[in-house]
Amino acid sequence: MKKQYWYIILTYILVQVSAFPYFLIMKWLGFIQSPMTQTELSKLSGTWTIISFCIGLIIILLILRTVPKASLRNEAPASIGSAIAWIIGGFFLSLFAQSIAGAIEQYAFGIGRESENTQNILSIMDAVPWLVIVIALIGPILEEIIFRKIIFGVIYEKTNFFIGALASSVVFAAVHYDFPHILLYTAMGFTFAFLYAKTKRIIVPIGAHMLMNSLVVLVQIEPVKKMIEEQSQTMQMIIGGFFS
Repeated sequence: MKKQYWYIILTYILVQVSAFPYFLIMKWLGFIQSPMTQTELSKLSGTWTIISFCIGLIIILLILRTVPKASLRNEAPASIGSAIAWIIGGFFLSLFAQSIAGAIEQYAFGIGRESENTQNILSIMDAVPWLVIVIALIGPILEEIIFRKIIFGVIYEKTNFFIGALASSVVFAAVHYDFPHILLYTAMGFTFAFLYAKTKRIIVPIGAHMLMNSLVVLVQIEPVKKMIEEQSQTMQMIIGGFFS
């Protein structure tokens, strides 16, 4: 694996764990007073998440600029028009994969639809609305660079699609710390890996991922939430029939 990729992975890890030293430093400087309310904690956490992810994105993009440009397996990437079409189609494919995985979790394993990880993030966003930038834009860019371009891409080059997609998707799922829904995250990882392998353009899974995360935010708006719930119930009834 290229040395630049190791630097990128290290940067991503530092972004993920940077909240701990940040809290210690802020407490040492006297900006954090104990005990803190949940709202104060959410504001502090959300603010640092925005700062750390923005810094991490800049560093990672600068490192990527030093990597010699080459398409996946040196195959011709999809045209711009085709890439745009796959971003849109990939979004709906992601919705379908998520619905199937969610239904299997619920009817085969009795796992509820609610994601603790998602709810925690949305609760922080209530305190820091600007966190939507990380959720809808920066997060998908970083995750697709790490899990699809680097982890999937490196393994795919040396083995095959299934091994590369499985390895990268399981790691992708584990990083979200939502193990009851590991099947759901793995299904999403497979979908994004397919989009990358199909088009040879990392912007395609990034775009589809952005649309998916934006939908997560939009469904919190009551009219949209009601419509999604009605569609989800219909899908669950259809899938649930296979397990009844």
